[in-house]
Amino acid sequence: MITLYGHELSGNTYKVRLFLELLHLEYEYKPVDLMKGEHKQPPYLALNPFGQVPTLVDGDRVLQDAQAILVYLARKYGGDTWLPTDAVALSQVVRWLSVTAGEVRQGPENARLYHLFGVKAINIERATEKAHLILQQLDDYLSDRSWLELDRPTIADLAVFPYVPWPQMVRLP
Repeated sequence: MITLYGHELSGNTYKVRLFLELLHLEYEYKPVDLMKGEHKQPPYLALNPFGQVPTLVDGDRVLQDAQAILVYLARKYGGDTWLPTDAVALSQVVRWLSVTAGEVRQGPENARLYHLFGVKAINIERATEKAHLILQQLDDYLSDRSWLELDRPTIADLAVFPYVPWPQMVRLP
């Protein structure tokens, strides 16, 4: 049985839930209340020492980090369609996983954390600048294609997607 620990408003949780649904996998969802600090309590830290969501448990396998979970699910349950094994195609998909962990996190994700969750430790000017840059790059890149790579949906699209529509929801200047 697969169990997913996450928070309803987490984009990283959302991308994993979306992929589980697209793969038609049965799973149990266990909410982690970030506002009450459940992710920093010993029971959750035993699953995820970083205290972040999501965490996925598949049998005796415990996985943390949304991008790593996407890779695991793609390889175990989704096959080459979602994560190719060909070296060039694989590198194209992995590139977007890196962009998600870098530019998307530093821009749209951080701006969302600042505006929606009040995380004031974030440099909002820097996050806004990075958000504008990556969103423009994505807009340009997708101007003549429907998917990030391989002319079909892959985990690259799932990784990037959750934070792309949300800047409008936080009124990014």
